[in-house]
Amino acid sequence: MRRSTVARATCTGAAYYGHADIVKILLSRSFSPMNPLRRHKDLLHELDTIVSAVKDRGLALQAIADTLKEFGNYRWVGLYDIDHSARLVRNIVWSGPGAPEYPTFPVSRGLTGAAIASRRTINVGNVAQDSRYLTAFGSTQSEIIVPVLDKTGASVVGTIDVESEQRDAFSPEIERLLESCSERIGQLWFRQT
Repeated sequence: MRRSTVARATCTGAAYYGHADIVKILLSRSFSPMNPLRRHKDLLHELDTIVSAVKDRGLALQAIADTLKEFGNYRWVGLYDIDHSARLVRNIVWSGPGAPEYPTFPVSRGLTGAAIASRRTINVGNVAQDSRYLTAFGSTQSEIIVPVLDKTGASVVGTIDVESEQRDAFSPEIERLLESCSERIGQLWFRQT
């Protein structure tokens, strides 16, 4: 079984890695072509390792966004906080060619608003055909928003936003995988550092 490069790096005795170090560690490995089930297990293992090994919340979330982007060769991945008292969605980290067009927006807007309201994944294969889509990048063809639920499953505390330049990029299998990712990383929304 392949050991995570993050686990190897954090076991070397260094107490703290900066963002650039973590990105280098993550980008030094790749998800080799193999059967999809093995790739999915490797991704979940990689996320588990990041959650347990990287103590700084922001660095862990950045590493997760970078890992998800690389895994699917997606154009853009963003992770968001939900501030229910202010009724706002706020970008925490992103991985891709540029910052989000809307780093903060009302919880009722866009595909993210639909995911928050329904507490379910919103998977849109052709964003040009969905009036809820908030245009961020002109090249986005499909987008999936996966809610991150609180410990009871009653409230959305964050989201995973993945965008692709390909139409219908997110099969039901990938949707389930990203939902598993959400469950694995959810504890980071309760980490204070």
